Amino acid sequence: ELCIELLQQDSEHYQEAFQQYNDLLIEHEEIFWSLFAVDMEHVIDQQPIESWDSFPLFQLLNDYLRVHDSLSNGRFHQQLRDTFAPLVIRYVDLMESCIAQSIHKGFEKENWKARTRGCATSEDMLWKLDALQCFIRDLHWPDEMFGEHLEKRLKQMASDMIEACGKRVSRHFEIWIKKGGLIGGTNSDYLLPSECCVMVNVILDCKAQALKLCALHSGDLHQYHTRIDEYLEKILGEMSRALIQKLVSVLDSVLKKLSRYDEGSFFAQILSLTKPINEDGQAYVSCVNANLEQLRQKVSDEIFTLNIFEEWYRQQTHFIFTWLGERTEISLHPYQLACLLLIVKKTHGSFELQGVQEKDLNSQAYLTIMQRLHFEETANAVK
Repeated sequence: ELCIELLQQDSEHYQEAFQQYNDLLIEHEEIFWSLFAVDMEHVIDQQPIESWDSFPLFQLLNDYLRVHDSLSNGRFHQQLRDTFAPLVIRYVDLMESCIAQSIHKGFEKENWKARTRGCATSEDMLWKLDALQCFIRDLHWPDEMFGEHLEKRLKQMASDMIEACGKRVSRHFEIWIKKGGLIGGTNSDYLLPSECCVMVNVILDCKAQALKLCALHSGDLHQYHTRIDEYLEKILGEMSRALIQKLVSVLDSVLKKLSRYDEGSFFAQILSLTKPINEDGQAYVSCVNANLEQLRQKVSDEIFTLNIFEEWYRQQTHFIFTWLGERTEISLHPYQLACLLLIVKKTHGSFELQGVQEKDLNSQAYLTIMQRLHFEETANAVK
């Protein structure tokens, strides 16, 4: 700082008096900095190989030189660039290795507790990638070609790290989706694990951060961003399908229970002796409401959540429509009717409260279901 201040004072003092000797002043400054460079390189050589204490010196000198009318890209400026280029490369290599290790070790012991946007490991990874890019960008590297190389390297790194994160999250999701909590100890009381919601949030956060971290500011803008965005979209699609499949499987188990009451079946009369009311229907409605609330509260993206609700409701309606279609030749048992009426009416209202549109709620399949149930209700009333 003192050297820069001294040269600035010299320049202000002598420039007006010796305008015709401007070249001599420039040469004087270059000689001054060449003498400074000897001590600078000596100090840098004495530093430990993984010490980065000299970077503030580069920033200070480079910020001064790059706006200087005569010293910008001069001899000392080039020497400064050549001296620090290996340090920058080594620093980027080290950070890449550290981030990769933190991803590997972090997900091994990740507890999947909700954080601001994702989980502890993913937020740490995204913060490090962003901090590294900000640091390199703030260096204002004087050589345009090398600067573009650094940018491309960092964008590729971000893309690779986010992809590695996505793969690990996807594997953990496949394991956790099979677990779930049982509210009342039966399959119809399944509750989606909150850990699965956190994993969805991790992928959503990575997708949101990818444009900033992976898009180049020069050349092919979307070279890395498009690839990682498509990859994360694929993972979200797989997660969505797995979530819906698991939730619909609960209804499938309920319908299998109701099948035991089919007219003419061996168990129908035996099961009727217990005089059930609509217990299976109530259990399923409670399950639906609990999982709707779980997704609404724990998943950060409303559009993603709404898409889940719409497809879940559509498949639920299709399952009931198909189940009833297989029983067109027989009348429904009173218990079957009571459960289905409760399920169809209550879940219709629940999904409506969660934002599913009327055109999706009142589909042709739904109207056909209600028509059949009302017919069965009337038939039971006149028996």
